[in-house]
Amino acid sequence: MNTPRIYLIHATPVAIDPITEAFTRLWPEARLANLLEDSLSSDLAEAGELTPALNERFLKLATYAADSGADAILFTCSAFGDAIDLCKQSLSIPVLKPNEAMIEEAIQRTRKITILATFQPAITSMTEEFQASARKQGLELELETTVCPEALTELRKGNGDRHDALIVDSARTPSSSELLCFAQFSMTSAAQQTSLASGLPVLTTPDSAVLKLRNLLNA
Repeated sequence: MNTPRIYLIHATPVAIDPITEAFTRLWPEARLANLLEDSLSSDLAEAGELTPALNERFLKLATYAADSGADAILFTCSAFGDAIDLCKQSLSIPVLKPNEAMIEEAIQRTRKITILATFQPAITSMTEEFQASARKQGLELELETTVCPEALTELRKGNGDRHDALIVDSARTPSSSELLCFAQFSMTSAAQQTSLASGLPVLTTPDSAVLKLRNLLNA
């Protein structure tokens, strides 16, 4: 089989390094192509919800990737679940939401989960995705959420260490959860420290997504 060509579609540049690193480590043979449209995040924050116009822009990006020879598409921004569902329905190649592989893994492990995010709109869509996945399996989840927007602000300024430290601090809040799930690819660098500080396992979206794509295309 030819080496699979994976198109990565980003709504923020800070997602590119974490997913590239995960592919390098877990599936170095895959050929990656990056599409970045960084006005999507600010437009979503301004609109407050996914609009038909935003959905249409996502579909155009996904269609472009498919027309360019993609064997699969991975979206890397967590706040656009419904728009990605539209792309899944419209294309014949595998289209993966950033979170779906991690959510599957999390629910297999426990029902008591805290979602950590640095981009507020990601919490809404991710909570819905968790609940939808649990409903399909007839399960009840105990979900908690924590948002640390200051961390993303620091990361965009290039302050990676400060970004990680703020996430670690936000995870120290006592809770009854048994697992922490990071909502965004850009948070991955803080995973190990956060696990040590909270005493809980941490799941990140890039690793889970790469492994699921590899299994899908090698099946």
